[in-house]
Amino acid sequence: MQQKMGKYAEDSAKLQRKLKARHMNMIAIGGAIGTGLFVATGASIQTAGPAGSVIAYAIIGLAVFFIMNSLGEMATYTPVPGAFESYATKYVDKAFGFMMGWNYWYCSAMTIAVELVAASIIIKFWLPDSDSAMWSALFLIILIGLNLFSARIFGEAEFWFAGIKVVTIIIFLIVGVLMIIGIFSGESVGFQNWTIEEAPFVGGGYAIFSILMIAGFSFIGVEATAVAAGECENPDKTVPKAINNVFWRIMLFYIGAILVVATLLPYTDPNLLESSIENVAVSPFTLIFERAGLAIAASLMNAVILTSVLSCGNSTLYIASRLLYSMAQDGKAPRFLGKVSKGGVPVFAVLITALVSCLCFLSSLAGDSVVYTWLYNATGLTGFITWLGICISHLRFRKGFRAQGKDLSQLKYKAKLYPIGTLFALIVCALVIAGQGYYAITDSGIDWYGILVAYIGLPIAIVLYIGYKVVNKTNIISPKDMDLTAGDGIKGR
Repeated sequence: MQQKMGKYAEDSAKLQRKLKARHMNMIAIGGAIGTGLFVATGASIQTAGPAGSVIAYAIIGLAVFFIMNSLGEMATYTPVPGAFESYATKYVDKAFGFMMGWNYWYCSAMTIAVELVAASIIIKFWLPDSDSAMWSALFLIILIGLNLFSARIFGEAEFWFAGIKVVTIIIFLIVGVLMIIGIFSGESVGFQNWTIEEAPFVGGGYAIFSILMIAGFSFIGVEATAVAAGECENPDKTVPKAINNVFWRIMLFYIGAILVVATLLPYTDPNLLESSIENVAVSPFTLIFERAGLAIAASLMNAVILTSVLSCGNSTLYIASRLLYSMAQDGKAPRFLGKVSKGGVPVFAVLITALVSCLCFLSSLAGDSVVYTWLYNATGLTGFITWLGICISHLRFRKGFRAQGKDLSQLKYKAKLYPIGTLFALIVCALVIAGQGYYAITDSGIDWYGILVAYIGLPIAIVLYIGYKVVNKTNIISPKDMDLTAGDGIKGR
């Protein structure tokens, strides 16, 4: 048995620190900026109005900031691949770690399938009669290829994928501001769209609450930085820098985009209601580029959204495979998934995740839109459950630090405004989870199918936790018994 464990420790040691600071920055940006920014902001403004949308995104953004601070503190103290599962196991309970790992892996695998279906839908903008399965297969092969090379190759691909999005957003913000002050339109638009009819707030607090969920789904993926910490150079310096810099950039992009769209387009614009992955021609970005006189706006934005989808799929496959690797190393997944190639890549973990993502090929049977909706709903609450678990793990981590008499100076990075920040993020996540199915309860009764779709992720998480706990008879770890060993968490796990 010792010989076998030694073999997996040797495999673990093969993971190489090949990700640089620029890779870490773009991995976080690539994970957090997806189709939600390009197509969902219009519907958000239509639902809650200009000010309501800004407030909703600001609340979620602040919660994400504190979540990333919590994660960054633990990731710099002990950087490991599959960070969420590892910290939940060490600081809460093995069953909690098991639930966190498989819950997020399931979410990631489903998300990849969603992105592949979305990519095939986007291609039909140019080639409406093409075969969806063919495009999904092609993009899946590309993603697998990028992830089977070393972490450095993955990092480079993600750097350029995310870079295209960043450049597009910056150009959009510049063009938008110039239009607002009258450079393109000939006269200043001003802020008249912020005062028409019910603006700046539309629908009151109920509408703002509904946008919290949309905003949350848009930000999910930024936690990829912590997973990548196990394979980056100088994680104690790189991770904090990525967390601080990337957060403010993402907030600038989201809040800035909402401000520009809400100022240039009234919330009553019927095109905002039609914004969807299938109708990029009326994406708020496209509408504004067209009004600026850029005739190729629709095709340009379609290409950008395609790279955005591939970027999300690329980073998600990376995260999912590292989670499987980490769980295999810790005995929570089949051991063969913990083996790595000479280049330090957990090949089997990548392939198994990609295999589950082949659910995207159902689109050839049931239709692109139907399968996209199925898979999107299947991911459900998993992202918010992960964020909630990160907050709980961090609170427990600090409790263990106090119980064992450790000095906070040992932390290479300290979470800001602890414990208020962590508790704020925990409460926001809990409220979003609890209110996920608000739309299914109406004056005419309860839509039970809607309730099932909204909350399907919650019973799955509960079954994973209780099932592992009953079978393995685990206990919540006492703060005095926590493993608070600092340093490189890759070797000798």
